[in-house]
Amino acid sequence: MKCPVCFHHCILAKGQIGFCRARMGGKDRVVSMNYGFCTSLALDPIEKKPLKEFHPGSFVLSYGSFGCNLRCPFCQNYEISQFDRRRDSEPVYPKDLVESALSLVPQGNIGVAFTYNEPLVGYEYVRDAAKLAKEKGLLTVLVTNGTASLEILKEILPYIDAMNIDLKGFDEAFYRYVGGSLEMVKAFIAASFKKCHVELTTLIVPGRNDSPKMMEGEARWIASLDPRIPLHLSRYFPAYLERVPATSLSSMKSLETVAKRYLASVYLGNV
Repeated sequence: MKCPVCFHHCILAKGQIGFCRARMGGKDRVVSMNYGFCTSLALDPIEKKPLKEFHPGSFVLSYGSFGCNLRCPFCQNYEISQFDRRRDSEPVYPKDLVESALSLVPQGNIGVAFTYNEPLVGYEYVRDAAKLAKEKGLLTVLVTNGTASLEILKEILPYIDAMNIDLKGFDEAFYRYVGGSLEMVKAFIAASFKKCHVELTTLIVPGRNDSPKMMEGEARWIASLDPRIPLHLSRYFPAYLERVPATSLSSMKSLETVAKRYLASVYLGNV
């Protein structure tokens, strides 16, 4: 059975687990292993997603499960992205999530966010919970690496109000380093920004994706879609398997200057 979620297209026998560690061969199709398995649940400022231009000053109930279809050596959430966490997760089904979100509206909550791990390796949960949230008048946010097929995007997009999409770098060599596909992410971004609010994030890793030439190519491409799409440049710190020193502030400022030649809104994060 072939998984439809991303470019890996894992071919799985019954009981076999895919590259993302969150999908498995079922009786007659590939199914989600992480549906309703919650590893993280928190009321976060919307700016933490990060979303700077979508209901600033509000809060959003943020849900995370486990699994990811990339292998970023610098992952900050590797404990949940790179391991099967079913044994130490709490059940939070779509109805539970939406009821919790509604109870937090008096505290400034505007809806639900799917985040922390890669939500689309369990896109069925995102689809079901976001649809129910919309029916109850809540807003929905997706924080994703964008490594998903347009077929999967089509299933969830009608129920998503805003996305922050990781654009990890802007060449295929860097995407091979993180185990991904630049072309799939570009297609995902190009289809998404037409239907919902989209902001992008690039984590700047020294010696990997910090060249002004790469940033110029990235900013020019984003501007070709819409120069008003916000871009977040996030400062890297050593994490997981990556041990190169933290990104310098001077490098962050330099790349911000390059991006601002083409884009209206460029934000520095982790500085």
